[in-house]
Amino acid sequence: MKRRVAREKALQALYQIDMSGADPAEALEYVLEEEESDIFLKTLIEGTMENRNEIDEEIEKHLEKWTLSRLAKVDLNILRIGVYELKYLKDAPSNVVLNEAIEIAKRFGDEKSSKFINGILSKVKDNL
Repeated sequence: MKRRVAREKALQALYQIDMSGADPAEALEYVLEEEESDIFLKTLIEGTMENRNEIDEEIEKHLEKWTLSRLAKVDLNILRIGVYELKYLKDAPSNVVLNEAIEIAKRFGDEKSSKFINGILSKVKDNL
């Protein structure tokens, strides 16, 4: 599975967890095709959930006149994945992480999502 696809599926799983309270393992199963397995996808979902409090704190540091609860769930989860990759995974260059998040935001968010996500993740990257 390509990393972009894994990131998109991780977004779908995290969104499902947020909206329905699904268990991370169930959400992972839901987004995987039959007999499909992906370590990177599993790492993104589990790592983001395990470090969610720290990730949310990092996002909140860079929100101006916003709160996490006001963010669209899609945007919030794209940010969570991006912050997780920037802060905890060292195998992807930070510019790749930002570009992937922006492209996913263009596909799944609204017309302002990509600029907003670029702004927040750029600040996170510069702060690390």
